[in-house]
Amino acid sequence: MPGARPQSSAQLSSREARWLAIAAQGLSAPRPATVGVKHTPTRTKAQLLGVMGQLGTVQLDAVNVLARTQFLVPFSRLGPYEPAVLRSLSGPQGSWFEYWGHAASLLPVELHPLFRWRMQRWRDDLVDSPKSQERRRVWRGEHCAYIASVLAEVTERGALAASQLSDPRRQAGEWWDRRSTGRRALELLFGDGVLSAWRSPNFERIYDLTERVVPATVLEMPTPADEDSQKQLIVIAARCLGVATELDLADYFWLRPQRARLLVAELVGEGRLLQVAVEGWPQPAYTVPGARPKAPKRASATLVSPFDSLIWTRPRTQRLFEFHYRIEIYVPGQLRTHGYYVMPLLLGDALVARFDLKSDRQGDALLVVGAFAEPGQATGAVAEAALAELHRLREWLGLSSLLVGPKGDLAPRLTALARRR
Repeated sequence: MPGARPQSSAQLSSREARWLAIAAQGLSAPRPATVGVKHTPTRTKAQLLGVMGQLGTVQLDAVNVLARTQFLVPFSRLGPYEPAVLRSLSGPQGSWFEYWGHAASLLPVELHPLFRWRMQRWRDDLVDSPKSQERRRVWRGEHCAYIASVLAEVTERGALAASQLSDPRRQAGEWWDRRSTGRRALELLFGDGVLSAWRSPNFERIYDLTERVVPATVLEMPTPADEDSQKQLIVIAARCLGVATELDLADYFWLRPQRARLLVAELVGEGRLLQVAVEGWPQPAYTVPGARPKAPKRASATLVSPFDSLIWTRPRTQRLFEFHYRIEIYVPGQLRTHGYYVMPLLLGDALVARFDLKSDRQGDALLVVGAFAEPGQATGAVAEAALAELHRLREWLGLSSLLVGPKGDLAPRLTALARRR
């Protein structure tokens, strides 16, 4: 295995880039030992805070066919842990807050000041496209009295969900069109930063006044200038990604690419980012000073959520791993290539397979609907590593059995191994 090349060379091999990315995402070191260790809430909380400190943000998603991604992402880093502890971290006065980071996201509460510029843009109706901005202005104007009444109700009653409003003004329609006017008002106030929110066990947003949710010590922190906030978010993104192009850095916290390009140049000039060339990458890449590529030490395989920050940017996933990935949740069933909820499998420094997984809670089983090895992979070794990880996941989910379906070139080998076990 090649040795790490000094960062000062400003050159990285494609493999070294993978090492930086995997380590930055907390997937390089072995998972914490679990045998003989008592999993106290205090220990679990410390571990989860460590994961968030490394990732900077964890995306939220409602899809629960296996488990929601906000629970799967820490599992990939830690192995089994108690999900209730994670839920407790984002409530009132918690260590995390929810906002628009990378889509709907959990974020460390100390980053709240770095997102106040976005809250201000939301209040000024300057988010999204010009057409969306105009629609938002019109809607806000037409419903200003109702929005004020919703805010007054939250102020008086305390934390509540949209369904608990005294006058939710429910709508008919499909998908987003069926959202109640009350929920849209709450979402607007949430975007404005006037309200903050956390999730109930069934993933419903619970809203309350920001001053009753975010710790006072955080709210008292000074608000940086917009440019300073965005530059700091880019530096955090660079640290969390390991090595990244300008577009990768912009995507991590959903910054405008044109703006990010200018700020990246300034950060390089200030010495807060270093420009490097990565083998096979047509664009320049950037790292934080002191980043050193080291081979991953994790010997076990790791299943990666479709919404994991390791693989958020599909072109980056292709560049890093030569792995073409597409979320097919919204693709009609007959047109899917690999399946509905497909998790890549990381082994060493490669994505070696993908699995379409489902929790059959009624049947008390983890279903492997499809199992696919990547071209050129040794299916025997991949199946062995995958089976161990699938059983870790099954046990953590509290399911009694593992059932492997016939779909995919890896399925026969996986089925044989599972029967032998």
